Amino acid sequence: MRNKLSGFAVPYVIWMALFVVIPIFIMVVYAFTTAEFEGTLDNFAAMGVYSSVFFRSFRLALIATLVCLLIGYPVSYWMAKEGPTFQRVAMALIMLPMWMNFLLRTYSWMSILENNGLLNQLLGRFGLHFQMIGTPGAVVLGMVYNYLPFMILPIYSVIVKLDHSLLEAARDLGANSAGVFRKVILPLSLPGVLSGVTMVFVPSVSTFAISRLLGGGTQMMLGDLIEQQFLGGAYNPHLGAAISMVMMVVVVLCMVAMNHFGEGEEQAVML
Repeated sequence: MRNKLSGFAVPYVIWMALFVVIPIFIMVVYAFTTAEFEGTLDNFAAMGVYSSVFFRSFRLALIATLVCLLIGYPVSYWMAKEGPTFQRVAMALIMLPMWMNFLLRTYSWMSILENNGLLNQLLGRFGLHFQMIGTPGAVVLGMVYNYLPFMILPIYSVIVKLDHSLLEAARDLGANSAGVFRKVILPLSLPGVLSGVTMVFVPSVSTFAISRLLGGGTQMMLGDLIEQQFLGGAYNPHLGAAISMVMMVVVVLCMVAMNHFGEGEEQAVML
């Protein structure tokens, strides 16, 4: 039996080696070398010039994640309380935009938000004008629209599977609806919240298509900066690898911190 399991693990190990371990190893080599592949730390020192890009990326990603959480949790909670038919219809509506190409969805928001777009044409009938394209708000809106399902689905999947006997026990002990939610539902749904936060924050902090299209080229983020180092006129893959490595470490640390926080909350519920 053990030999069979080992045999099944071989494709997974090969896949991880080819598409995870080796790319990370190459990134580390590039990050700590020059164009002549001599060891150096200059790539990390050079990142200080782009501190504003780091700050903007994490700030907008945090805002987008918070907005997704504020919208996604109530929607997930509402869906979980309804019947199976409503849940299937709501799930289909949430997933429907995901069936379209990512760039098409972003381009559609460009046509809505641009100066002569659908929104301003409508507001123009009332003598109003709305300037949003090329602003941080447009970038956040694009990230929220594209990544909101990644917040809703994990939270919903956790809440819908909660043991109803725990909720009934809490009510029998005198807890009102707000108390049941605060003491039972919210802590037990925390794993879904943490999964959703991770699934939204990670792609948000590294996005480049949204910031380029909706930001009008004025809201450069880390994804744009890395692409510029590998494909743009400022071609410097060693600096791009160093930026990628720092971003990866920061994201991993954030994930570890959130998981640690979630474990503490779960233990508090058990007590």
